[in-house]
Amino acid sequence: MKPGKVYLIPTVIHEDALQTVPPYILDAVKNCTVFFVETEKTTRRFFKKLWKEMVIDDYRWYTIHKAEDAVKKSFIEELMKGNNVGIVSEAGCPGIADPGQLLVEAAQQNNITVQPLVGPSSVLLALMASGLNGQCFQFNGYLPIDSFEKKKKIRELEAESELKKSAQIFIETPYRNNQLLADLLQACKPTTNVCVAVDITGPNESIRTKKAKDWISQVPELHKIPVIFLLQA
Repeated sequence: MKPGKVYLIPTVIHEDALQTVPPYILDAVKNCTVFFVETEKTTRRFFKKLWKEMVIDDYRWYTIHKAEDAVKKSFIEELMKGNNVGIVSEAGCPGIADPGQLLVEAAQQNNITVQPLVGPSSVLLALMASGLNGQCFQFNGYLPIDSFEKKKKIRELEAESELKKSAQIFIETPYRNNQLLADLLQACKPTTNVCVAVDITGPNESIRTKKAKDWISQVPELHKIPVIFLLQA
């Protein structure tokens, strides 16, 4: 039997920004019988907005978590039965700052076709609008929680940015955004460019790049708001 195909199905970053998802995403959803998702409730709600007639219980659902061995085993078994499988992130594109990457890795190791689909990525949208170097950039995920270690890491990223002329991108848990920005502005050189990309695709979207010294006099309130941070020395 020919293995099924993996579809990497992007979802919205902001729940009301359905226009950011191309119409052909619906075709991919209809081609799948099984879904591996970061959060089942969120994905079900998103799919019903795309396709009101969808009978949710006609499909098999698996929660990815951290793509542990049992999840990867089920994933490959479903594909080997000839079932097309959709992978869906909590927000944005699967495989980008997302545990679905481990399932994609397993698919590649088993010579299974993986079809990436166009959709919003907060990481790339922030970089696009930042004015920082889109030719050379690095996504670093989460920085250390401890303030001392965080500042140390920021200085390392700043030094690497200066050496390579690169943009450095990172994120934080929304309730720690304010502390990250404070540590960022304390650790960076005054002339380092800092971009704060807030609520991307949402109604309060704001993507602003300023020198670190210029942010200090007008620090935004970021508590519990989705934010992407970028710096470039």
